[in-house]
Amino acid sequence: MPAVGRDIPHDSAAGHVTGESLFIDDIAPSHGELLVDVFGSPVAHGTIRSMDLTEAAKVPGVVALFTAKDVPGRNRFGPVLQDETLLAVDECVYIGHPIVLIAATSRRAITIARQRINIVMDELPTILSIEAAIEAKSFIGPKRSINRGDVDAAMTASPRKLSGSMGVGGQEHFYLESQAAIVHPGEGGTFTVQSSTQHPTEVQALVAEVLGVSFNAVTVVTKRMGGGFGGKETQAAQPAMYAAIVAHHTKRAARVVYGRDDDMAVTGKRHPYLSYWDVGFDEQGRILSLVIDYFSDGGSSTDLSLAVMERTMLHTDNAYYLPSARITGQVCKTNLPSNTAFRGFGGPQGVANIENIMEAIAGELGLDALDVRRVNVYGVNDRNVTPYGQLVKNNTLHGLFDTLERTSDYRARRAEIDGFNAVSRTHVRGLSMTAVKFGISFTKQHLNQGNALVNIYTDGTVLVTTGGTEMGQGVNTRVRQIVADELGVSYDTVRIGATDTSKNNNTSPTAASSGTDLNGAAAVDACSKLRSRLGVFAAKLLSDGDSGLFASPDNVVFRDGRIWDDRRADVSFAFREIVQQAYLARVNLGERGFYATPGVDYNRETGKGTPFLYYTNGTCAAEVLIDRLTGETKVTRVDLLMDIGMPINPGLDRGQVVGGFIQGMGWVTTEELKYNVKGTLLSHSPTTYKIPNISDLPDVFNVDMYPNPDNVVSIKRSKAVGEPPLLLGIAVWTAVKDAMRYISKDAFTTLHLPATGEEVLMRMTPARAAQAATPVK
Repeated sequence: MPAVGRDIPHDSAAGHVTGESLFIDDIAPSHGELLVDVFGSPVAHGTIRSMDLTEAAKVPGVVALFTAKDVPGRNRFGPVLQDETLLAVDECVYIGHPIVLIAATSRRAITIARQRINIVMDELPTILSIEAAIEAKSFIGPKRSINRGDVDAAMTASPRKLSGSMGVGGQEHFYLESQAAIVHPGEGGTFTVQSSTQHPTEVQALVAEVLGVSFNAVTVVTKRMGGGFGGKETQAAQPAMYAAIVAHHTKRAARVVYGRDDDMAVTGKRHPYLSYWDVGFDEQGRILSLVIDYFSDGGSSTDLSLAVMERTMLHTDNAYYLPSARITGQVCKTNLPSNTAFRGFGGPQGVANIENIMEAIAGELGLDALDVRRVNVYGVNDRNVTPYGQLVKNNTLHGLFDTLERTSDYRARRAEIDGFNAVSRTHVRGLSMTAVKFGISFTKQHLNQGNALVNIYTDGTVLVTTGGTEMGQGVNTRVRQIVADELGVSYDTVRIGATDTSKNNNTSPTAASSGTDLNGAAAVDACSKLRSRLGVFAAKLLSDGDSGLFASPDNVVFRDGRIWDDRRADVSFAFREIVQQAYLARVNLGERGFYATPGVDYNRETGKGTPFLYYTNGTCAAEVLIDRLTGETKVTRVDLLMDIGMPINPGLDRGQVVGGFIQGMGWVTTEELKYNVKGTLLSHSPTTYKIPNISDLPDVFNVDMYPNPDNVVSIKRSKAVGEPPLLLGIAVWTAVKDAMRYISKDAFTTLHLPATGEEVLMRMTPARAAQAATPVK
């Protein structure tokens, strides 16, 4: 039975449940291993006047203290621009900016040493918001733009116009395993790094650079992560670099594991955004012209902020055709930890903005927002080119809208909600249906590559290693399924090894929803070479000289653990037997595979190109119930429909759809980052930062897949599913906005994201006061 298409459990499921799965801090300490932590800046922006480490160095258990002068190699780093200082030299640019590394034999010693470090700082002016950055012209990188058509003329000619602004909040990754790394010094100036990272190659490069050694002196191994969500794409490198500095100087293994509060306080988040928009449209709600200017909070350094902004701009159209558009993006520099990649990578912010505009147009025209969306949705044979010039192929958006409108009983529920809201004085309900068209590929062309190593052993078992990293999403399980079918063996005979830079070099991060696409395709390439080689050898064994039947490699079949000639099925060999014979005949049983995504290219200078191989599409109808007196919001029903092609593992893919949606729902409702006026994160623990709980699940939660066998451009006709469902969580926010439409125009137009209970109550308060003064009839 083929493995692809089956609900095979996650290959670490049993280990997770029993506790046998090892994460970084589960690894037993090696002899003499040191614990490492940092002393960070107490101010958001300041210069170091003096530093005294004398008393801290006397703390029993403290082995060493290191500052910037002790960095053996490069102290500045960054994935795009090297504008981040690992250990502060003179200036600190956010609260927690590392100044001193503490290496000790116990946590208690580190805690005491922190208290005895004496640093005097002179505070400097801070920038802690997008608005302040705009006023100060504090920016990172150039302003980018995507343009189509004569925007100003189209705006002037539009029968109807609207303008507005929108604030979009950030989001904490809240992975279960915090940032962690262990570095083991080896002989000859080599180092082995065990890292909880989505990007082993980047960790390898940055550890080598901070130590001043060559890349081949550093090996990075990643067995798994306890969650990543983008937060470990670039920022897993810092703890590895801290540990590496200590290991270099002490010649002892060093371990860095962030505490939960510290992790939340000093790592980057999803980028907050502020946007200003103008839209021109006709009486049916069809957009004729759109101008939107984005400003994001990049934090104190570049990190991936420019690429995140780029994807925001590329997803501003979402599912809708924009005949003329001017989309600009500018990253702001503030005195907060550098913001970074997060599931969706800027796409959610762009989609939230266009969906907000759809709601605004509907409100202005007195139409149902679904009808406005339907009139703007991309066409199949026309109105099917994006503002950046990519043709939207295999467009299933109309079918998704049609199907979900019917299966969710949208029209009848809308009428029911109208009736309920007309009479209820205590609650208000909202309903909204949104879509997603998410581009799959890295927008940096060179990242669209993957490699795999497939080794067959003489007992017939197979070991695969790829550059893909497992963070719970199931990439290893899917690759096992793919390899099993390619070699015609059972799933149980295939094992995936830990990601290791000594086996898979120069790999891309596991991100952009492309983990299976890239690494699975590379594994297929390796298997194809092995199967071809074994096919030639097997053809000789299957040939029968006496009967004159000579097998051809083209006729050799690999299936169900056996190999035979398709013209003579009565004679076959076990896969294991062929492998053993091939080994004795000195046939190579190991192979590397490589894959480069074809046809993707985007020119960020012109804002034109084909940045994506394909799109993953979906629709979602969400309904909410809001308490008029408290602002408490309950998501009562969600109907979700995804086009993910032909799933490699339907069960895992369903898990990704549900999990992604819930994470998106949290972003738009309960998850709020709160800072004080000094730049200290106040919501830095599970007690103050509210991710969705089990009680927040919708009472009715219908999830279904839209059949689409026509996605022929990706592996096994599947579609990436890691990020797209998160963007459908925006339907919950637009449902809240829809409910505000029944309250007042002001409540409707001024709602920010996230729509926390506090935010909702604040928007309703003026309307509540007016309502209280109106006699009940």
